[in-house]
Amino acid sequence: MSMPDPSGPARRLDRKLAAITAGRYTPDDFVIADAKDADMAFGLTSAGPAGAGRYRTRGEYLGDMRALVAQGELDIMLTSASNGERLAQDGALGDMTLAVRGNDSTDVWNSRGGRYPALPSRPFRTADLAAVRPFCDLVLYSMTFNNELDYDLATLEAYGRFRREAATLGVRHFLEVFNPNAPAGLAAGHAGAFVNDSITRALAGITREQRPLFLKVAYNGPDTLAELAGYDPSLVVGILGGSAGTTRDTFELLHQAERHGARVALFGRKIQQAESQLDLTGLMRPVLRGELTPADAVRAYHDALAKAKIAPRRDLGADLEVTDPVLRAG
Repeated sequence: MSMPDPSGPARRLDRKLAAITAGRYTPDDFVIADAKDADMAFGLTSAGPAGAGRYRTRGEYLGDMRALVAQGELDIMLTSASNGERLAQDGALGDMTLAVRGNDSTDVWNSRGGRYPALPSRPFRTADLAAVRPFCDLVLYSMTFNNELDYDLATLEAYGRFRREAATLGVRHFLEVFNPNAPAGLAAGHAGAFVNDSITRALAGITREQRPLFLKVAYNGPDTLAELAGYDPSLVVGILGGSAGTTRDTFELLHQAERHGARVALFGRKIQQAESQLDLTGLMRPVLRGELTPADAVRAYHDALAKAKIAPRRDLGADLEVTDPVLRAG
């Protein structure tokens, strides 16, 4: 089966990033991505539980992705290389950009019963960029710094090898930098500043050809985000979704992050574990535009669930709670 040309006419993502970096940003330019690459981290359980001790299948996971692509609200669908290849074969991505996870360092290995995420991150890459390039020209590369010299140095050396290979193949990337997963000697409350400095230092020696399109970082509060976003306007900052939390957490994160300088949001579990993924994503743009407050969006979501006769996991009162301590402080 023939594959689509990933380097054809400018896609919605590229038009939005061009507007953002040119200083013409409006809320309609905010980039929303669904991070459905969890099979690279959680393995078989990535698609979520199906009840009676069973997990949903790969086919069901791909079905969720296809439904979200068809809805048209998202700008990026991030997947594993194997699932991205299947979506590309469908030929129905349209103006959406497909991205695949370009590496899977050890801190994301979340197998049941495993302990890898508790150990300092070590770089590792399953995906073969040359095999990915025929159907996808954008990949995610992730790094985690732990204030451990040998581990952090190996992480940066692996990133350098990746960048050079990607540039040779014409593969673009965006850069995810997690908070430390096993920090050594890092003072309490300094994770956000440590990450900001680690990112800035790591990118300072990289010329334009090998720089990431945008960043994906944890939301460490308004001041930390504003500091990073304000330092270099040519570098677009995005936030990652983290744990599922409440529906209010999802809309609150989107609202706070955009207000303090983020221009991209990449939600994984916050979308995947929603009772109705399509209704949740359909309410994100109104929150960004200021047409709905985060609380109003939660109420609208519950109205949509009721109309569809879908039972919510929480009652409305509980789902209106902000449970993430960082969001509470914001």
